[in-house]
Amino acid sequence: MAEDHLFKATYASPKDFMDQHMLAHETQKTDTRIKQTGYWTIIWQRFARNKAAVFGLICFMILLAATVFAGVIAPYNPDEIVGGFLEAPTSTHWLGTDEIGRDVFSRLLYGGQVSVFVGIVSVLIYAAIGTSLGLLAGFLGGVWDFVIMRLTEVIMSFPYFLVVLVAVGILGPSIWNVTIVIGLFGWAPLCRIVRAEVMKLKGADYIQAAVASGYSTGNIVFKQIVPNILSPILVNMTFGISTSIITEASLSFLGVGVVPPTASWGNLLTAAQSLSVLTIQSWRWVPVGLAVFLAVLSINFIGEGLRSAVEGEI
Repeated sequence: MAEDHLFKATYASPKDFMDQHMLAHETQKTDTRIKQTGYWTIIWQRFARNKAAVFGLICFMILLAATVFAGVIAPYNPDEIVGGFLEAPTSTHWLGTDEIGRDVFSRLLYGGQVSVFVGIVSVLIYAAIGTSLGLLAGFLGGVWDFVIMRLTEVIMSFPYFLVVLVAVGILGPSIWNVTIVIGLFGWAPLCRIVRAEVMKLKGADYIQAAVASGYSTGNIVFKQIVPNILSPILVNMTFGISTSIITEASLSFLGVGVVPPTASWGNLLTAAQSLSVLTIQSWRWVPVGLAVFLAVLSINFIGEGLRSAVEGEI
């Protein structure tokens, strides 16, 4: 009887009891589903709602596939003379031929391999340097922080492109020299970002608990801190790829980057230095210019989409 009075005092009717029970059950299922949904899944869901970012991802994947499978797609060897000089586009040569009879479409695809390679590998180099130095400066502090930050300020005080131009000019034009130089001089902004993120996390309760529990510095840094700062690192790397592609194209356009006969988007654009090519032979520079434009635009869309997803703006 006492239980019946308690039930009536709590619920007006059996229907209310069932409604409350179902609501609690649904709430528990929702909480479980949220816990099972990982952080990166949430980031992807936010990213997928950004139409510009999805468009950029699709465009970049198409460009990447075209360059990776250039050996299958390209109809000719990019360095082989396969036609007449400066032929206009035909069914045989879709984008015409260059000044010595090489197929422009084949060189465009193979040139994309070089430009994308330089963009990605140089970013991996500066990400490794910038992340490592940022972790040291932010977590250890003291002398480490002072020395690394002063070095970062020195690097950032010089005009980036001018320094890269001079360094490549001294070392000599080649794919690897361009890639390494871009990587060695591009790490400073990422280092500052990583340092700031680490300094914010260092005071968190779970980090202090790990320190008090006697966890090693390596364990704390690589298992507790690094996973929580990957998002800003990836966003910076995404924008860095587009910057590196433009830098390589600029260096090759000036003749100090990747030099012929190796094709790159930059040295293919050197044809646009001639007024006659600009006005009459548009097939020699417009497709390459569009490829660079689409690659950089799509990567920037991806980077902006990642930034918005990480910051929860979508």
